[in-house]
Amino acid sequence: MQINFKNLTFDITDGKILLRHFGKTEAKLNGSFVEVQIAGGNKMNHMGAKMANSSEGVRLFYVNHELSETSLTITQRSELIEAKTTFEALCEADALRIYTEVTNIADETITLEEVSAFVLPGIGNGISDIDGLYYTRFIQSHHIECQPKRLSFADFGFLSDSMLPESQRRISGVNVGSWSTKEELPQGIIEDTNKNSFIMFQIESNNSWYYEISDRDKEFYLWLGGANLPFGSWSKSLDKGESYRTPNVAIAVSDSLNGVLGEMTKYRRAICGLAKADKSLPSIFNEYMHLSWDSPTEENTAIYAPVLAKTGVEYYVIDCGWHNEEPGDQVYPYVGQWKESHARFPHGVRATTDYLRSLGMKAGLWIEPEVVGIHCKEMLDYYGDDCFIKRYGKKIADKNRYFLDYRHPKVIEYMSETIRRMVEDYGADYIKFDYNRDMGVGTDVDCLTPGEGLELASKAFLDWFDDMRVRFPDVVFEGCASGGMRMDYRTLSSFSLVSTSDQTNYLKYPYIAGNILSAVIPEQAAVWSYPVGECTRGEINDDQIVMNMINSFLGRMHLASHLEWMNEDQLKLVREGVEYYNKISPLKHNAVPYLPCGFTAFGDEKVVSGFKSGNKILLAVWTLTDETELDIPLDDDIADVTLAYPYVPNAKYSADANKLHVSFERGHTAAFFEIEVK
Repeated sequence: MQINFKNLTFDITDGKILLRHFGKTEAKLNGSFVEVQIAGGNKMNHMGAKMANSSEGVRLFYVNHELSETSLTITQRSELIEAKTTFEALCEADALRIYTEVTNIADETITLEEVSAFVLPGIGNGISDIDGLYYTRFIQSHHIECQPKRLSFADFGFLSDSMLPESQRRISGVNVGSWSTKEELPQGIIEDTNKNSFIMFQIESNNSWYYEISDRDKEFYLWLGGANLPFGSWSKSLDKGESYRTPNVAIAVSDSLNGVLGEMTKYRRAICGLAKADKSLPSIFNEYMHLSWDSPTEENTAIYAPVLAKTGVEYYVIDCGWHNEEPGDQVYPYVGQWKESHARFPHGVRATTDYLRSLGMKAGLWIEPEVVGIHCKEMLDYYGDDCFIKRYGKKIADKNRYFLDYRHPKVIEYMSETIRRMVEDYGADYIKFDYNRDMGVGTDVDCLTPGEGLELASKAFLDWFDDMRVRFPDVVFEGCASGGMRMDYRTLSSFSLVSTSDQTNYLKYPYIAGNILSAVIPEQAAVWSYPVGECTRGEINDDQIVMNMINSFLGRMHLASHLEWMNEDQLKLVREGVEYYNKISPLKHNAVPYLPCGFTAFGDEKVVSGFKSGNKILLAVWTLTDETELDIPLDDDIADVTLAYPYVPNAKYSADANKLHVSFERGHTAAFFEIEVK
């Protein structure tokens, strides 16, 4: 018997159901797609730390399946568990959302130690032929977010003639903690050049997660899921009849890099948390970067705001510091009350937000809602120890903050009132949720292990936040975590947009902006644009302004810095940039990434990146050295090219069939092109 759903093919033989095909993958020997390890269970052929051959995976047998036009659910059982794996087609894309729900059907309590959301078997041609297999992982850290690294399977240590019958090698990625993307994005791309096949996956977790590419039965597999016992200190106890559902994962397939990024982008667009108030993708100014930092004031905002109003920007966000009386460099150990600062805003924050609206802009405020400063006595006394994330009976502290536990009703009550106060009393049309510390492995309160505690606490926070965005549908909510340290699609299925980085050097941001559409859809990818930056009043130059504006064109514009220092011609360049950003924003709602030169890396001489909507390509071209002559091969034949920004050309260009040639007047600048293709 055979089951077909979208690009999946399953065979049912001898009571077993095996996945034989997913796109161009072909599992010949072992098509098992669920792995569950139970404490005390016999892990068959346990090779090192690998997740394959789990105690229940080899024992599962087919029970039934439910098939519709948009979903397939397959039920399997062993003597101890029932495993239901669901495949969902949420949009017209070669991408599926997948998760597994495990139920205890035994007469006694069991403990889960490892549970896959999905296992994809049949990658490549097996371990005897690894030529042509490549894997791209996406490295992360502060100021260097979204850095793809492509290596061959051989580079990762797989050797075709030395691994029989099964190796201990694995390509693995893991996050442990509440910063879900601090070291690596929960996504990757497997490329098979022999089959012209690209497989992209993502794990939708806002806490710990794990993936693994390795071999069993002479074939390669991909294991995807949340935390587990060895990687994340996670296990979960289930009484009879109780269930556990894994995080969602997604897999997209195509025959090219741009193609697979496009399929994943379409899927992400179907699950993104874009707010009703954010549909037009408005431009945003934020006082923080190269301006107020942690010390906004009523007086300074009154100086900056009239200038910003001239640019056409739609939101003005007052960042950290509106809420405390302490000096800016000392504010974090005291945060937690989230009440207006009378020292910085003597007439009240509402007077300033009303003033911003009188200038034609909407107002925003910053908050770090998951922490309380270690010296914030008022809130420490109010909450008591039970409201905080703890291990071994002690509150977890990191750089002068304790972490709130959103499983506690008192936290929900106070923070719900805080958001109401920010919106209704202080006049916030936009709220930036920041999260600047990582709690680590989790909490041991009301759970079996810290990893389970982290999972439960992380879910409780997003459950609360989802209630807030329903309660305040006209407010735009931004997610931030010291830049892009929580840039996952569980978070982005709730938040309208996400900060992609806190990179402070505009000459380095193109290396992030050039890759970012592989991680975040353009409607949600917030990019800083600070045209003045670290310049003094007399040092501002046009090339710096142009590059900063272009840095933000592919995603969501976040203007910043001392724009009031600009002369009229310089401010005009900014105003034209905002105008052009607004012009192209409607195209982003159906755009897919377009990377004619592939991914970029820090130190590259040039960066070329854009998106494609219909037969139009919007392409940013940066030269980051003294090099001025650039040849850019395209995948499409060119019908017409226009240098769209800056309005006064800074480069000459020509097109020949499917190649764009750009000749800049100087190095270290950028230009933005509109290209019609045949």
